[in-house]
Amino acid sequence: MKRGLWATERQILDGASLNGVITRQALRECGVSDGSITARTGPDGKWRSILPAVVLLQNGNPSLLQQLSAAQLYGGENSVLTGGAALTKHGFDRVGSDVHILVPATMRRASTSFVRVERTTRLPEPELRGRLSVAPIPRALVDAARATRSVDTNLRMFAEAIQRGSTDLDGIVRELTDGPRRHGAAAWAAARQLADDAHSVAEARAQRLYASSKLPKMVHNRDIFGPDGTFLGRPDGWIDAVALGWQIDSFAYHLSPADHAKTMARRAEMERAGVIIVAHLPQQIRDDSSRVLADLHAGYQRALARPRPNLHLGPA
Repeated sequence: MKRGLWATERQILDGASLNGVITRQALRECGVSDGSITARTGPDGKWRSILPAVVLLQNGNPSLLQQLSAAQLYGGENSVLTGGAALTKHGFDRVGSDVHILVPATMRRASTSFVRVERTTRLPEPELRGRLSVAPIPRALVDAARATRSVDTNLRMFAEAIQRGSTDLDGIVRELTDGPRRHGAAAWAAARQLADDAHSVAEARAQRLYASSKLPKMVHNRDIFGPDGTFLGRPDGWIDAVALGWQIDSFAYHLSPADHAKTMARRAEMERAGVIIVAHLPQQIRDDSSRVLADLHAGYQRALARPRPNLHLGPA
């Protein structure tokens, strides 16, 4: 390329830049000398150096898009935007003021200026938003939550994403489980609160669905005791005539392995005592009501086919 042509034909630099931001190496490849770069990024220059080896092709303040672009260039071709910055590219309001990028664990990059660099062995498969590589929504949410450390902010952020249908609570919990524990307390607290709310909603939906089943009366959240008065469990639903229990499996088993183990032990104890257990996830009740009703009818027929065990229903 003829020396100096970049100075008169702006499209040369525009084509090599990312949203008006460019690396020093790319400038050199366009024929811009180190001396010209230094002069143009000086106090009275037309450009601005905004990150190490990254130049803004104007002398004003970078826009948010240009900040994201600069962070991506600084992180290198394998870097991925995550956290609050990535959420903006997914259409959410911005959370936090820095630009969080993920880079391979083997890469040496330091946080600087408005960029927070996190080295990770769990680099997600990026999604393209324009020319930017961004983390999928569950990863971006959880990374933003770890940075925010506010239960209320995380609750609003998670709830908005779930309400939009952008992810579900399981996706968020998987990211929390797979990721680092550091700074995760507020994110876990928000997820637990959403899990409790989701279970309550699922129970209400389940009761409405059961009312259409034409099966015998079902009572809800009642204690079940063995013949010697030993407490066996408290299923979400119970058909006392045939000793059938209906369990709405909560998201909480992801949130606390100890609670999950306790729930499974209770279920096994009830089954050993002769209880027929029918279990569903909240999303099955929401999305596949005909299958849920079929499972309940099949469970009821199995319960009818064996003698009712000597179990007692606790008081309401």
